[in-house]
Amino acid sequence: MSGYSQSPRIIKGGIVLIDPKSAQVRRVIALQYNPDTLTRTLQAQQVGEGAEHAQALRLKGPAVETIKLEAEIDATDQLEFPDQHNVAVEAGIAPQLAALESLINPTAADLLAGKVLASTGTLEIAPMESALALFVWGARRIVPVRVSEFSITEEAFDPLLNPIRAKVNLGLRVLSIDDLGFDHKGGGLFMAYLQSREKLASRAAKSGFDALAIGGIP
Repeated sequence: MSGYSQSPRIIKGGIVLIDPKSAQVRRVIALQYNPDTLTRTLQAQQVGEGAEHAQALRLKGPAVETIKLEAEIDATDQLEFPDQHNVAVEAGIAPQLAALESLINPTAADLLAGKVLASTGTLEIAPMESALALFVWGARRIVPVRVSEFSITEEAFDPLLNPIRAKVNLGLRVLSIDDLGFDHKGGGLFMAYLQSREKLASRAAKSGFDALAIGGIP
């Protein structure tokens, strides 16, 4: 046995949290198993109804894209080898779930800092800016997102009631230059994503009128 395997290396999808100003990576959250399906919905930003006829074909901005997926997290394999997976033995998959929850929660330190400002008489406290989340689905799909939906179904527990198997449903809204602006790090990543989609579209097979069983446009 040479140890060589012809099985392809499975690339994992996940979410990367970066500092919105410095772009420094704060956390990488890799999905344990890639979901079998990923649903994308794109809603065109068209000029509103009642606009002049000349505006009917104009787009106000990039389409609003949402992504939905269901991820599975399971500690069963790790618990078969407890000596090698102390965290799974002590807490099950609770740490992984807590990491995902951090996508939608401000930190306790930020909340306490806001409390201090309020107690010192600060009249206006700006909402806390969270880390910028990037949905990564291979090298060609890295997009800034905001978590719009998040639910966890815990399905099995260890004797200490730590969850050991769960399904996580994530709803993500892609953040475009309309949300972040061109100068924001996330805005630049969105433009790179949009340009990559345009390059992919240029590689699609081109058809002639015969494929539509027509001779041309009347």
